[in-house]
Amino acid sequence: MTALTLPDGRPVPLMTGDERPMLESWLAFHRATLELKCAGLDDAQVRVASAEPSSLTLLGLVQHLAEVERNWFQRVAAGIDVPPVYGKGNGNGYVLDPERGMGEALAVWKREIARGEEVCAGLSLDDVGRIADGPMTGLEVSLRWAYVHMIEEYARHNGHADILRERIDGVIGA
Repeated sequence: MTALTLPDGRPVPLMTGDERPMLESWLAFHRATLELKCAGLDDAQVRVASAEPSSLTLLGLVQHLAEVERNWFQRVAAGIDVPPVYGKGNGNGYVLDPERGMGEALAVWKREIARGEEVCAGLSLDDVGRIADGPMTGLEVSLRWAYVHMIEEYARHNGHADILRERIDGVIGA
């Protein structure tokens, strides 16, 4: 069966079928939604903050989600000891560097997605990893849990991206 896409190019998540392909399709949909929210903007626009006192930006969201991809799929699910993408001083990814634009951030984000997919390809949804740091250090989670959490993480941040994009240029929806 050919994958369906929305008019804006995003993949339609599976509505029937096996669990893992369904989870992966929902994650692909949310990843594509984030990329769509960032499309067609210049460097100044992707640095526009949402509303005071927040300093949240679209560029910061992409960097953050690169960190999140690395954390849950490489560190937790696959048990690989890798440093934060943007360094220890920017472990959540939100801090902006004047030299790093959206093109570079998207390339890094896509690299982290690809690496996560690669290291998790041989794992089952029931395989368990251990949270390495933060308030839940040491807890075990299944790859299934990591997928569900990542879908939730993207859905929440795509809501932020909706608000940011509307503030930047009035584009709404999707």
